Amino acid sequence: MTSTPPAVVVDGLHKSYGDVVAVDDLSFEIHRGETFALLGPNGAGKSTTIEILEGYRRRTGGAVSVLGTDPGTGGLDWRARLGIVLQDLPEGGVHTVREQLTQAARYYPRPRGVDEVIAAVGLESKADTRIGKLSGGQRRRVDVALGVIGRPELLFLDEPTTGFDPQARHEFWRLVRSLAEEGTTILLTTHYLDEAEQLADRVGVIIGGRLADIGRVEEIGGATSRVPVVRWREDDGELRTRRTGAPAALVAELVGRFDGEPHELTVTRPTLEDVYLDLVATALPAATSSLAAAATEVAR
Repeated sequence: MTSTPPAVVVDGLHKSYGDVVAVDDLSFEIHRGETFALLGPNGAGKSTTIEILEGYRRRTGGAVSVLGTDPGTGGLDWRARLGIVLQDLPEGGVHTVREQLTQAARYYPRPRGVDEVIAAVGLESKADTRIGKLSGGQRRRVDVALGVIGRPELLFLDEPTTGFDPQARHEFWRLVRSLAEEGTTILLTTHYLDEAEQLADRVGVIIGGRLADIGRVEEIGGATSRVPVVRWREDDGELRTRRTGAPAALVAELVGRFDGEPHELTVTRPTLEDVYLDLVATALPAATSSLAAAATEVAR
């Protein structure tokens, strides 16, 4: 049986602007039907990578395939298979939500129903409201609606919940999960690490234009990075912290020593955000030093 080829293949991707290297020998794959989160600090090369995958920016070197096509040469038929929700989209003013989506739907061979999409992004009560009169969070929902109206095989979500309140974020997460259940491949960038933890099957972390780590959410940073942390306060007021693979045994020891509940006892497992921040703190100085050395060598 022939396995399904990946939706996205990035092999040795390189992008430079003069002497400045933005993406340096980047390689990864995204499987069909997978939700993949691409994470990294500002200036890490995420946006450049995404724009190359979308066909909006030319690469300097390496090979890229998106839905079996080189995005540098992809035509209209290929673009119709993509859904793109950019971080910043121009604000619409004169059209209502329904009118904007109805117009957009005409560009695709088998679009979703306009009313179905309006309901999916929670804008039923605003369907006949001009987009210019919507709040920032509501306009962002319109952006998402425009990204999914064409029933894309691959959906790019660039900071999709910027401006959403907590309730709207959770509603959006349900929408993303429903798209994933339908088999849509999703490439997500976000600065909300809890969002990546909730939605992503796998995560890739870019730092200094290079891939610092990749894997399932629970694998990022390696096993030692997810060791639970036990915190308690001693009788003398000192706050103690200990990482241990056997937190229950340590808590039992503390209960015996305190002859009851230890003061301010907490047991936590590091989140993706904790692991990510450790990765950045460790890898960013090395990546910056490496890029600076390369730039110095070029200047010689």
